Amino acid sequence: MKVFFRRIHLYLGLTAGLVITISCLTGALLVFEKELTEAFNHDRYYVQPEKERLPLDKIAEMVKQQVPGAGVARIQVYADPSRSLAVQLEEGKKGEKKEMKGEAPRAEGKMGEKPAGKKGEAPKKAKGRTAFVNPYTGKVIELYSYQQTFYYQIFSLHRWLLAGDTGKMITGASTLIFFFILITGIILWWPKTRKILQQRLKVKWDGGWKRLNHDMHVVLGFYVSIFLFVTVFTGLTWSYEWFSKGLYAVLGTSPKAAEAPVSAAVPETTGKVSYEAALAQVKQQVPDAQYYAVAMPKDSAAAVQVTLLPASALHEGATTSYYLDQYSGQVLQSQTFSEKNLGQKVRSTIKPLHTGAIFGLPSKIFALLLALLGATFPTTGTILWINRTMKKKKATKNKREAVTQP
Repeated sequence: MKVFFRRIHLYLGLTAGLVITISCLTGALLVFEKELTEAFNHDRYYVQPEKERLPLDKIAEMVKQQVPGAGVARIQVYADPSRSLAVQLEEGKKGEKKEMKGEAPRAEGKMGEKPAGKKGEAPKKAKGRTAFVNPYTGKVIELYSYQQTFYYQIFSLHRWLLAGDTGKMITGASTLIFFFILITGIILWWPKTRKILQQRLKVKWDGGWKRLNHDMHVVLGFYVSIFLFVTVFTGLTWSYEWFSKGLYAVLGTSPKAAEAPVSAAVPETTGKVSYEAALAQVKQQVPDAQYYAVAMPKDSAAAVQVTLLPASALHEGATTSYYLDQYSGQVLQSQTFSEKNLGQKVRSTIKPLHTGAIFGLPSKIFALLLALLGATFPTTGTILWINRTMKKKKATKNKREAVTQP
């Protein structure tokens, strides 16, 4: 049976090896994307703190003056007084139309997320840029579009090989193949005797290059296989809708959020709650969050949504949501991460698990090393196959020579 699994392992590796290597290397580059982006663009994200920041509503008006024709979809405020505000813009005809009607444009996803179309597909045209604003002066520091950055090209290479839907199909298939490579790899690794077990648990660093290559593939492959399995599994939830639906079906839960509440119907003359008032209301409930993202409703019935990341959050996806009546400012509904159902928790945890951000810096460092090791396995596996092939040919040749000798 092992001969059969070895052939399956080999053929799958040769088929998807190059794409797996690219995915692992680009994944390694993306692990510290946030930290490196902030480090190399410090003036975009940080300002000189002053005594008091401007009201959010005044900042929204100042941003619209500095970016003609743009609407404000969401304003993200950080607890760190030295951080700039991140104002998500709604640009183009859609944004202009909503501003003319006096309505706030709809927020398109969470702040800082990659712009994308339908789940797992290559991203469509961006809905709007992000304006990084000095909270003390109201000046726009920079108009930022993720799609114009170096890291977006790395992300596109990682997700769809810079080839749109065709690339998405190839990376998805390669990820699925990687899943079976890991399974067959464990089957091939499984030792028959205790002596073989000891050999497969330790890298012989002082051995020849062929033995070292063997151990780099077999021994290290075993140690990281479970972690690579988690990475591949989470990646498949983005690659294939059927895989994602199957996961939640098995868990017997749904990842969909509960329907948002609506504001109470009031006369048209009634005023609406401001950005600042909405923020203040939520701060009374959670005064120490890492950030607050305030999004005004898209119509006269919807509620104001305030999303925050608690100071004690388990990970970056463990957010809390508040919905406020857009007229009275009263809290209509709130949901912490612990109050979410299993499907919502799983969905929020998939990205931190995949990127290594789940446990902060230690898990990110581990994810970086894991991705780099993952990139080596197609190469070490190919070398291992070549060495075995050459060894067999040499043995066959020697046998023939022995037979022909008098």
